Amino acid sequence: MKTMKWLLRREFWEHKGAFFWAPVAIAAAMVLFIGGGFMYTMAFGGHGTVQFNGHNVVDIQGFPPALRYKVAHIVASGYLGIAAPLFLVMAVVVFFYCLSALHDDRRDRSILFWKSLPLSDRDTVLSKAVTALGVVPLLFIAIAVVTGLVLLLLGMISAAGKGLNLFAPVLTEPNLYLGPLYLLAFLPLYMVWALPTVGWLLMVSSWARSKVFLWAVGIPLVSVVLLKWFNFLVGQVSNSVINVDWFVDQVVMRGLLGLVPGIWMSEASINALNERQGLDPAMLLGLSYGTLASPGVWIAAAVGAGMIYAAMRLRRWRDEG
Repeated sequence: MKTMKWLLRREFWEHKGAFFWAPVAIAAAMVLFIGGGFMYTMAFGGHGTVQFNGHNVVDIQGFPPALRYKVAHIVASGYLGIAAPLFLVMAVVVFFYCLSALHDDRRDRSILFWKSLPLSDRDTVLSKAVTALGVVPLLFIAIAVVTGLVLLLLGMISAAGKGLNLFAPVLTEPNLYLGPLYLLAFLPLYMVWALPTVGWLLMVSSWARSKVFLWAVGIPLVSVVLLKWFNFLVGQVSNSVINVDWFVDQVVMRGLLGLVPGIWMSEASINALNERQGLDPAMLLGLSYGTLASPGVWIAAAVGAGMIYAAMRLRRWRDEG
């Protein structure tokens, strides 16, 4: 346990720029531009009507109390959604981290130093998988929560400057305080869905001698091309062809895009959310966890775990530069 703690610290300090400073810089840019837009609107924006659900409402200073609490509920329930770009950045950071995690120390021969220490290949690979699946998402969640709260505060200050005071109704909304807990509740689900991608990237990273990105992305894409060509040839003489669309959705997309949060949301789930006024975090959480009822999710997770095990075995033998 103590060894794993120090291995995780090593991963953080070696990649602090990507794991911490990159999201902080993007969060600062969001606060500057979006929050600055709120402040500009307060200072120079004119008084006017507010459009709500496609209908023009009275002047902002004459907002009906019932509608004010409705707006406060929507704001308190969805304020973390404004930090969504951070989680797209997280997917990119984790993707390239996993690609280089087991390849770079072979390329620069530092693997010889690490293998001279009493550290097993199992612990080393597991520390990188835990970093990708747990440590990095937790860091991004913390930064996203702070960013969302800062932008929420600036937005409410801007609205108050125009005569719409949302402080009291927003501060009494339970979802304001439950929002960070909802994000944390998504983490186990994210781990399950991201496991195949992390396993695939770590396995390629431990195996490829060079051009890791081309191997990781090229093999699935070339497989799709070959299957389509096979279907074209076989289709000339038979109707028995391979379901390439299924292969693309369940293998290629799951293997390459599993790090993108929300990839588990189906079109039906998105339509169900759109039918409600504002974001309902509890409903979103329920629909998301409902995807775990599919056996395919667990089969993919098991395959991902198998590829992580393969990465451990490969690291034991592939110590070339």
